[in-house]
Amino acid sequence: MKVAAIQHDIAWEDRAATLDQLGPLVDAAAAAGARLVVLTEMFAVGFTMDTDRVAEEPGGPTTEWLLEQARRHGLWICGSLPERAGSDRPANQLVLASPSGELRRYAKIHPFSYSGEEKHFAKGGELVTVDIEGTRTSLFICYDLRFADAFWRLAPDTDLYVVPANWPESRRHHWRSLLVARAIENQAYVVGVNRVGTGGRLDYAGDSCIVDPMGEVLASAARVETVLVADVDPAFVVATRNRFPFLADRRT
Repeated sequence: MKVAAIQHDIAWEDRAATLDQLGPLVDAAAAAGARLVVLTEMFAVGFTMDTDRVAEEPGGPTTEWLLEQARRHGLWICGSLPERAGSDRPANQLVLASPSGELRRYAKIHPFSYSGEEKHFAKGGELVTVDIEGTRTSLFICYDLRFADAFWRLAPDTDLYVVPANWPESRRHHWRSLLVARAIENQAYVVGVNRVGTGGRLDYAGDSCIVDPMGEVLASAARVETVLVADVDPAFVVATRNRFPFLADRRT
């Protein structure tokens, strides 16, 4: 399966402007043959805590845009957005839209307490894995990347982890190192998709990358808007785990 990681800028708290600029990038990913397109965390508005201003109801305009892109191009597409979840706070929700119009959701289970995210967003409680055209795909968001145990729990049934993010440039070395570590220790593909530009007084370098089960970086880029594309092969996950049966020795 061909996967596209769209590394993009975000117009701060301006959904319409961001979605306008994303359209041609999704077009490019589809033209490159992508079956799964991954956008960033809070991809339409940026990592803002102003939930009163930006939060949407389920099925709101950002979700409708994802569904439109999925149907128009006949592919799967995902990115996170602030979605009201029936509590006093919305969830930082990764929404995955399929070509047939099906939606799957993953609510971020590790709010970023360093920025006070847990004061504005409800914490998710369930890990999610989706079969995307034969590729078992597990969904995470940004700060989750620091918590290896969550990735470990899903490893036996995962070929690919997707991690959309708004990860600041000041900790870019952590981002790049942890993406490779999650791939190596779980012997699975990892697609990490981070924004570029400036938002909320923070700078973002991108450093999006697609990593294979041996820890080899198949595609990467920094500081520019771009579309990264690479092939993800579940058979290579099986072959890697058979050759190096390390998961069998794991204790969780």
